[in-house]
Amino acid sequence: MRDLSSTQFFQVESGPQIQAKDILEIVYRALSEKGYNPVNQIVGYIMSGDPTYITSYDGARSLIMKMERDELVEEMLKTYIEHNRWV
Repeated sequence: MRDLSSTQFFQVESGPQIQAKDILEIVYRALSEKGYNPVNQIVGYIMSGDPTYITSYDGARSLIMKMERDELVEEMLKTYIEHNRWV
């Protein structure tokens, strides 16, 4: 019989974390493939928090909801600044 007075430890290894830029790329592609204007749809989602702005096609909606909206904005701003060589 097992000793029930001891605490056992259980540790789960977390899988690889997907980055905001990868999420935005996947969501952008899914929106484009479904015929939506990806910029308008992503802005609508970020401004309102309403996930129905993002298609569920190819798992885009569930994927974008895994990241905080402010992190998405941060990634977009960072990329914009780097692209325009402000840094």
